[in-house]
Amino acid sequence: MGTRTDAAEAAVVAARTDLGDEVDRLEAAGRAAVDIPSKVKANPAKAAGVAAGGAFLALGGPKRLFRRARRAVTGKDEDLPSELLPKEVEKTLRKLGSDGKAVRGTLEREFAKYLDDRQKERKKEGVIAAVTGLAITALRPIAMRSGRQIAERMLDPNQPAFDEQLRRIRERRRGGKPGAPGDAGL
Repeated sequence: MGTRTDAAEAAVVAARTDLGDEVDRLEAAGRAAVDIPSKVKANPAKAAGVAAGGAFLALGGPKRLFRRARRAVTGKDEDLPSELLPKEVEKTLRKLGSDGKAVRGTLEREFAKYLDDRQKERKKEGVIAAVTGLAITALRPIAMRSGRQIAERMLDPNQPAFDEQLRRIRERRRGGKPGAPGDAGL
């Protein structure tokens, strides 16, 4: 019975040691991941690129690019009419005459003629809108993947910084000082 107890105690001690090592590695990874100044010092160009990419995403850059591409393909949207007010509509209707049936007939004929004239343009606009929609649908996953990669690069601990943090943590543990480390700011 004593042998099994000794074996169990040894297993617990080994598990506790492994847990301590894993906690140290986790803490080192966390510290290295958020140690932005050392990342900037080690790779200033990469840090500037990651910051620029993050700013591009945060400021809605992909959405703006998609809008510009759509405008380049379909053309600029027409401005809304600023002068078409109910008073002007009434004036125009009065000019058509006072006979309600005749005015209604004129409006119906003119509208039907307008729809026939615009049918070809509407079909063309529909094709352009469909192509633009397909392009946006195809490019969106690429933009999402790029954003994810930028975020991963921002949070990825580089090996030298990770090793340095792990060394500091292990030194602190060997020193036996309880509580937060001196550089934690607590």
